[in-house]
Amino acid sequence: MSGTDTEVITREEVMFFDTDCGGVVHNLAYLRMIETCRTRLAAKLGMELRDMSETGIFPVLTRTEVDYRRPAKLGDWIVIRGWLGATSSARFWCEFEMRRESDNELLVTAKQSLALVKMPEAKPLRLNLKGLNSHP
Repeated sequence: MSGTDTEVITREEVMFFDTDCGGVVHNLAYLRMIETCRTRLAAKLGMELRDMSETGIFPVLTRTEVDYRRPAKLGDWIVIRGWLGATSSARFWCEFEMRRESDNELLVTAKQSLALVKMPEAKPLRLNLKGLNSHP
């Protein structure tokens, strides 16, 4: 897969519910925005929400690393870029960077490790590295 096949960009406006009393984005709001980007990335990689529901195979988050570099504030537009990072036979990493749209300031970098799991058995699956389709 080429870089554009394994990358997605989303855009979010900072709302009141994303901020603390000082108008600065709360750390959990960044994770919500990353979740949206990761869900769009998963769809691009062949893991559509409806398909996951039908097959019972879900990417399960196993680790999150976040570096908060600069704060976003109420009314800022944030551009979230996510891409497929490293892969192994059992896990894959998604990486993210979040920038303020108005000045391209880097606000947050993050990495998340995921594994494919068959539910409801909670059975981990091996990855087919040519795509992220699972093998029984």
